[in-house]
Amino acid sequence: MTTPLVEMNDICISFGGVHAVDHVSVDLMPGEVVGLLGHNGAGKSTLIKILSGAYQKDSGDITINGKKVEINNPRDARALNIETIYQTLALADNLDAASNLFLGRELVTAFGFVDEDAMEAETRKIMARLNPNFQKFSEPVSALSGGQRQSVAIARAVYFDAKILIMDEPTAALGPHETQMVSELIQQLKAEGIGIFLISHDIHDVMELCDRASVMKNGKLVGTVDVKDVTDDDLLGMIILGKQPGQAA
Repeated sequence: MTTPLVEMNDICISFGGVHAVDHVSVDLMPGEVVGLLGHNGAGKSTLIKILSGAYQKDSGDITINGKKVEINNPRDARALNIETIYQTLALADNLDAASNLFLGRELVTAFGFVDEDAMEAETRKIMARLNPNFQKFSEPVSALSGGQRQSVAIARAVYFDAKILIMDEPTAALGPHETQMVSELIQQLKAEGIGIFLISHDIHDVMELCDRASVMKNGKLVGTVDVKDVTDDDLLGMIILGKQPGQAA
């Protein structure tokens, strides 16, 4: 058996007496996409913010590559090769792709100047791997389409050696062509053994992009299913009714 990249076991966190995440366990294998589904307030984003270091759990264990770890802040998460791509993408609109890729981690020459040529060369290399059609290297990212912006955000995470990627609604507000571009990026990441937690409201997204789906409701885990074994309606029943497929309502 392959060791899971991530195991979150019996995770709990409360805010002001409300159990936002209530004894939830999920895991993620290398080269796998696990969708996290549920209504607003179901607890999926809170669970993932514990993994990304934005929140600290009250109880439970997190294991990365078979080793128990403590994640107290985003720096800890990054040191464990966990990167988060938020819906907002956190890109600097006025800068080009290379400047965004190395934002805060710029390459410098021997004289201490920012080495723009080296940064562009590295950006071209990683883009050739992830999205060979990407050509807009000299334009500010504000001029890029949604799918291209997503490419830049993913490239930044992968360049800095992400092994575990958290993607928050990666196809929200994208058209069919752009969604297809993101789908191809995700396939490429899977082929490289990167594991992805994909937070989504969109059942079609999850059916299309994910290997497994974990559904949450009211802070609890309804269940985790293999996407190939369920229908859209099965997932909808889990989200709305909080019932496993085949379970009597």
